[in-house]
Amino acid sequence: MSAMLRRRELSSVDLIRTHLSRIDEVNPSLNAAIDILTESALAAAEESDHRIARGEARPFEGVPLSIKDSIEVRGTICTAGTLGYRNNPPSPRDATLVARLRAAGAIPIARTNLPDLLFAFESDNLIYGRTNNPYDLTRTSGGSSGGEAALIASGGSPFGLGSDAAGSVRLPAHYCGIAALKPTSGRLPRTGHVPPAGGWIESLWQIGPMARRVDDLTAMMRILVGPDGEDRTALPVPFSEPTQIRGLRVAFFTDNGILAADPATCEAVRAAAKSLEAAGVVVEEVRPPGIEQSYDLEMRFLGPDGGDGMWAFLESIGSSWSHPLLAGWLRKLEQHRVDVAGFAALWAELDAFRAGMHAFLQRFDAILSPVAAFPAVPHGTSTDDDVFPGYSYTMTHNLTGWPAAVVRAGTSPEGLPIGVQIAAGPWCDGTALALASIVELIRSCEMANADLDLIQLEKDVDSILDPVTEPWN
Repeated sequence: MSAMLRRRELSSVDLIRTHLSRIDEVNPSLNAAIDILTESALAAAEESDHRIARGEARPFEGVPLSIKDSIEVRGTICTAGTLGYRNNPPSPRDATLVARLRAAGAIPIARTNLPDLLFAFESDNLIYGRTNNPYDLTRTSGGSSGGEAALIASGGSPFGLGSDAAGSVRLPAHYCGIAALKPTSGRLPRTGHVPPAGGWIESLWQIGPMARRVDDLTAMMRILVGPDGEDRTALPVPFSEPTQIRGLRVAFFTDNGILAADPATCEAVRAAAKSLEAAGVVVEEVRPPGIEQSYDLEMRFLGPDGGDGMWAFLESIGSSWSHPLLAGWLRKLEQHRVDVAGFAALWAELDAFRAGMHAFLQRFDAILSPVAAFPAVPHGTSTDDDVFPGYSYTMTHNLTGWPAAVVRAGTSPEGLPIGVQIAAGPWCDGTALALASIVELIRSCEMANADLDLIQLEKDVDSILDPVTEPWN
């Protein structure tokens, strides 16, 4: 879209109007966009067209953008899906990452739905209701960035921002068939997120980019990285990409010892592994020792107070009535209540888990796995005891803080998309994205029954690692 705008093949006003029209078409069925920014978006589009005409286009000049309703956009109300924030005044400024994308020329056109205070693997709340999956309206689009994933998947937005503490960017991407990245913990500033960073779960979560294609995630990351002087956890680590794909070492598995993936998901993971092999990656089926602790550790680390802190926070902001999905989440935390000594022991277990995972990664450059144990589930079932542990595949990399990318790699017998997860070591976000690009390239050809030209594949693999030529930053 950016290239077409620069070549003057279409105007930003037309591009924005086209996306707004698409939102009008799909949103009555999906309920993905909860605030459509028509007036401000069209005004910004006119300014972008003038910039392009003057030869002053920025990287995303005139391209539309959507944003999860937990990330502040100036002039709009950020509710985080919870009743206590419903009547908040409009945000006086953009969140840091929104400001960076806007400074690169992107135009916010919509805010998207999510669960009550972000705590659910489904996007449903008492203010806006539930979001449906574009592939099957009886199924969830995931959470907590489910509105964002559904809107992008259905063509209402080309890219956007979500956030992820247990899989909330990656699971919706998997359920809706798009691409997403949970960056390394401390990679991106979280200034302007609601609720803000802080507390003992701070190291678990990050804001992350979402798009239909992996290349767009990479382009976003080049602009999003870097401290902002406000979020003390955001570190000045440069974003880089591997210089060579061939010879990288990737471990893969389909069963984390908590809940095995279903047959279609296993098939997608194995197909992704074969795609990487075809590109010269060294692939080995092996599971990291200790990874079966992921679910227990994540739940205990989220709930050492039994959920009391979350209930107190909800009460303090006036959310005296909470959605059943949030209540179901918090009930699962009650059993994990510990005293101070128990919390200290939990920290020691987490440190040991991280050390073990780090030791495993000395043998490999990345780890390929399911995103969840199954494709999108029916509405209202995400907290069921036979479903919930299936989200442990994403939880692993919240515990480690490693970057983890999701890309579509298959389709279920019911026609639902299936993503795979590729995690890399800390600060190796570019490696995770480069490998995801390979899977996307090869699997998209195979799923479309297109002939795969091995000579062209070699050229395409090299092009994924082409140096950045855009001088603007």
